[in-house]
Amino acid sequence: MFTKKRLISLILSIVLILGIISVPAIADEEIVHLTILGTTDVHGNIYNWSYEDGLEVDGLGLAKVYSVVKAVRTENPNTILIDNGDTIQGTILTDDLYNTELVDEPHPVIDAMNFMGYDSMTLGNHEFNFGTDLIEKIAKEAQFPILSANTYYKEDGSNFVEPYTVKEVAGIKVGIIGLTTPNIPRWDGPKVTHLDFEPMYVACQKYIKELKEKENVDIIIATAHAGVEGEYDQGGGDSARKVIETNPEIVAFLVGHDHASVAETIGNAVVGGARDTGAQVVRFDLYLKNNGGKWEVVDKTVQLIDVTEYEASDELKEYTKAYHERTLEFLEEVIGQASEDFHPAPEVKGIAEGLIRDTAVMDLINNVQLKNTGADISAAALFTPTSNIKKGDISYSDIFNIYKYPNTLVAVEITGQELKNYMEWSASYYNTYKPGDVTIGFNPNIRPYNYDMFQGVEYKIDISKPAGERIVDLTFKGKPVEDDDTFTLAINNYRHSVLKSLGIIKNDPYYNSDPVSLRSLIAAHIKEQGTIVPEVDNNWEIIGADLNHPLRDYIVQQINEGNIMLPASEDGRSINIKAMNVYELIEEGVIPEEVLREYGIKDSSDEAEEPKEIVYIVKPGDVLWRIAEKFGTTWQKLAEYNKLKNPHLIFPNQKILIPAQ
Repeated sequence: MFTKKRLISLILSIVLILGIISVPAIADEEIVHLTILGTTDVHGNIYNWSYEDGLEVDGLGLAKVYSVVKAVRTENPNTILIDNGDTIQGTILTDDLYNTELVDEPHPVIDAMNFMGYDSMTLGNHEFNFGTDLIEKIAKEAQFPILSANTYYKEDGSNFVEPYTVKEVAGIKVGIIGLTTPNIPRWDGPKVTHLDFEPMYVACQKYIKELKEKENVDIIIATAHAGVEGEYDQGGGDSARKVIETNPEIVAFLVGHDHASVAETIGNAVVGGARDTGAQVVRFDLYLKNNGGKWEVVDKTVQLIDVTEYEASDELKEYTKAYHERTLEFLEEVIGQASEDFHPAPEVKGIAEGLIRDTAVMDLINNVQLKNTGADISAAALFTPTSNIKKGDISYSDIFNIYKYPNTLVAVEITGQELKNYMEWSASYYNTYKPGDVTIGFNPNIRPYNYDMFQGVEYKIDISKPAGERIVDLTFKGKPVEDDDTFTLAINNYRHSVLKSLGIIKNDPYYNSDPVSLRSLIAAHIKEQGTIVPEVDNNWEIIGADLNHPLRDYIVQQINEGNIMLPASEDGRSINIKAMNVYELIEEGVIPEEVLREYGIKDSSDEAEEPKEIVYIVKPGDVLWRIAEKFGTTWQKLAEYNKLKNPHLIFPNQKILIPAQ
């Protein structure tokens, strides 16, 4: 008996098949229809299953993708299936078992891709997390070519893997070029010292020429593990757009890395990119006509297929069942106990407490780093803002929850000036406070995983000041940190590479836990302790933000009830990108007039009542000018109205009358 979802899958398959007749060009018998399906940033997900939560998930995994692939292949046998990297990393199955402990066994993701009939895979940046030996291993196991045209051995300039592949479909020779973001040395520098990464557009020009002159291909498609726009290279060496602009021969281009949905035309190419974990499949349709022995693309389209409307493939799940069950067995082991939750519930829904104050989960990570390196100072980030170790049994999935990536631990010697520069770089995560803000907003251009919190020093972050000037009262063992002081710093290998590439620190590590991951070190610490207790030393705090407007409680309540939404970036990866500001919300009409009247902020225009003054109760730390600022007046007016003899001396619980406006 069909489930509802199986019925939907069948209907969608029929629609896909019938959809063929809606394209006028296909009526021409000389037209050949090619379909290219692309996946990107699958991040080790085979089953539609969350190992961290122990739950089936509707929108991820190659098992879902395979159902899409089978439906499209039924519609159009002339289908090519390609992958765009960040494929073998990202789950407990991959990172903590088959990329490390069970590395001598067949790789489950590659095995699944062989079963699915992939035609190529391009290397992503996370393929390099575990060293190039693992890449060489999966290249041998794969029954399809592993590609990266812009990656070379330094020693002799030869290709690290294949630069391209040629696939003949329906008599048409299709050249497929693979490109990898050249920023790998920023993130995995020590693991790729023997490799060079060329700007993508340069390598593409070279191999397009070879594909045309040596391979005699009819059309060229490209797959780049990079976003449409670049990240670091001002010259566009890490930008797919630059590749397209300089290589008009490309007719279809699969992008990734950004985990963003893309379906558009840029220049001569249709460009597609999908969300991560296998949530979407990119579909390109090319219609070609042979004119005098030369194939020409007469029409081309790109669309995104959401896998949630498809049942997971029982075939693929059965084929990879042993890998899945091995992972579940690994996760069942209890490695310790937590006496209480390590991350407090948020006061404001959508703003994780761990991003605005010190928490036990952050101190746990930093203390493990200090313990294993003996360093003076440690810094780490919450890769997932809501990361928590909950009260009760602790399993390996809990470790994965608080430390998502397979980073190793390094220690490096730094100066006081380098420490300050690093801390200022991190503190730019916060938006600058404005009068009327009742929440703290985050910089939309910085992901949460790039905001580090520090242990071993005490400091304050003054968000009333511009980025670069925020770290105040910085001390180490009670003494102010001087520029020429020297310290040892514990961080992960990824952060070290980024900081060094930015010129913030200069030294190479004197300690590296490689190949032991930070996750393994955290797990070992918990096993050793048996029961861990949340400990928070509150060595840092945010200052310079007076959030105590009379309307704050109302606004927070509205946020928590879902009536006011915290803004996020368009791709959803940057959260809470703007503080909630009373004055802006009033101007936008978000706060009802009756609420404003209730709080004495706005008078009723249709009632004969006299305007009412507001009674404000002074709180510890209040000063008159800040109180005045809250209510849109001046301290001089408040001093005169309240007949204050000394306006610079007010006391907690003192009543300050705010004149009606």
